[in-house]
Amino acid sequence: MLYTEKCRGLSVRRTTSTVTRLFGTTGSALVAPDLFCEGQSGVHGVAVDPDFAANRYVYVFMASNLSTNPRTNRVVRLQLDATFATAANRTDIINDIAFKHVANAHGGSGAHSGGRIRFGPDGYLYVTTGDNHSGPLPQDLTRLGGKVLRVDRNGAAAPGNNTPNGGDPRIYTYGHRNVQGIDFRPAGVVNAGQPYTGEHGPNHSDEVTPLLAGGNAGWDPQNRPTLTCADGYCGYAGTPTTMPMTDTTRFPAAIRPAWVHNTGERGMGPVAFMSGAQWKAWNGRLAVSIMGAKTLHVVELNAAGTGVAATIASGLPANRMRSLVQGPDGSLYVAVDEGEIWRVTPN
Repeated sequence: MLYTEKCRGLSVRRTTSTVTRLFGTTGSALVAPDLFCEGQSGVHGVAVDPDFAANRYVYVFMASNLSTNPRTNRVVRLQLDATFATAANRTDIINDIAFKHVANAHGGSGAHSGGRIRFGPDGYLYVTTGDNHSGPLPQDLTRLGGKVLRVDRNGAAAPGNNTPNGGDPRIYTYGHRNVQGIDFRPAGVVNAGQPYTGEHGPNHSDEVTPLLAGGNAGWDPQNRPTLTCADGYCGYAGTPTTMPMTDTTRFPAAIRPAWVHNTGERGMGPVAFMSGAQWKAWNGRLAVSIMGAKTLHVVELNAAGTGVAATIASGLPANRMRSLVQGPDGSLYVAVDEGEIWRVTPN
């Protein structure tokens, strides 16, 4: 099991239960001297190459100071040895993901970096990024903040991204706030393979969204004359009406969310589809972490991909769940803020 810790790096837990630190700060098999941990940023997602058995590639999203003004987030490709003892051959396949370099009225540096990475069933790597508390960034098609990227294993734009003219061809969707979860609808259902994101709302409207190539998710926290917007960022200044997560007034063709969480404590994080007969009625449903509420919601999607019902999973301790992944054994693995990884099985 490969996992990351924000301020340490990438580690592996073998089936023998031994743990080795592979990449990151001092004490790792491969040290990254440019890695830093600041605010919400550091080492975030990890993804395994679909051809791992042949090429031994894994990928990590990290904050880096190789560029200094501004610093950036990067996606780094590593190669592991046959025994999972070492990492080598670091290659930075994306080096220009926007990073909140300095503090502003809305918080310190390092906020809203996104950072979830997943290979889709199409064999391409999807990378989520955040808006850095910058008003223009989500709708700016020349920069990589507030986006979902889709690239090959070398970081080149994947075919079929349908990026609007003049945009960076690595961009798959844009107009996002801070996507912290992405997964793909499992086989055996309508629109199998379609990516769904989980996105953390401001003070309202957490959203699960089915992505469409070239689509605009409708977040545009700038230029709202009726709101008081410190440092040009209106993201916290309004309501679902005056500062919507998906602004269909400005963008009538915006991608509509499949499910909106807008009650009680909010703060949507990772998402993961549960797949397999072991989940019984929950087979094919989407597990969604609501970090503010410290709960796991299970969302039922209809054939059209719209959320029609949600249940809170019982029996789990209250904790901020940072990563959800279904393992090869069919269990759901959950990384939490308290420094634990849980194995969750059907009951």
